[in-house]
Amino acid sequence: MPRKVLVVLAEGFEEVEALTPVDFLLRAGAQVTLAGLGSKTVSGSHKISVNCECTLDETPASGWDAVVLPGGMPGAANLAASPLVTERIMNTFNDGKLVCAICASPAVVLAPLGILKDRKAVCYPGMDEQAPEVQFYSSKVLTDKNVVTARGAGCAAEFAFEIICALYGREKADSVAFKVVY
Repeated sequence: MPRKVLVVLAEGFEEVEALTPVDFLLRAGAQVTLAGLGSKTVSGSHKISVNCECTLDETPASGWDAVVLPGGMPGAANLAASPLVTERIMNTFNDGKLVCAICASPAVVLAPLGILKDRKAVCYPGMDEQAPEVQFYSSKVLTDKNVVTARGAGCAAEFAFEIICALYGREKADSVAFKVVY
C-alpha cells in the first residue's frame, strides 16, 4: 500500500533537498504530493522553478504518513512563517507519523514547534545557533522516533533513503539505493 507523503515547497527552497526525496520516494512506491506554499509554481534558492501539483491550502490538513520539509533560505523561514505548514506538521507529528526536515528546516521550522525537544537531530552547520535549546549532532542523517533530520544538500540521498526505511523498511531503501547506483 503506498504511503502518502506531503512535500512542501516555499519560495527559496533548496532544490536538491526537495527533489531527491521526491524522486526516490516515488521509486519506492510512495504517493507523493508536491505542494507549493501560496503558488503552484515555486522558485528555489538557485532560481529553479518547480511546478507543484497543488498549493498547500488544497491539501488535507491530516492523514499523511510523512511530511517532508526541504531547507534552503529563505525557504525554511517561509515554511516556519506559515500557519498552514505548522498545522500539517503538528497534525502529522501528533498522529505519530513521520516529520522529516533537512538543512535549515530542523532548526528554523521544527525547533520552534517543540518537535525536537528530547530528540536527537541534525541541521545545517551554523543553523544550530537559531535553536540553542536543541542539542544538534554532526551525523549526516538522524532518526529519533518519528522525526528524521539531515544536514544539507550533500545528504539529500541519505535523507531520502532514511525516510524510505522509516516508511517501508531497510530492504526497500536498499533496493532503491541499488537501482539508482548509490
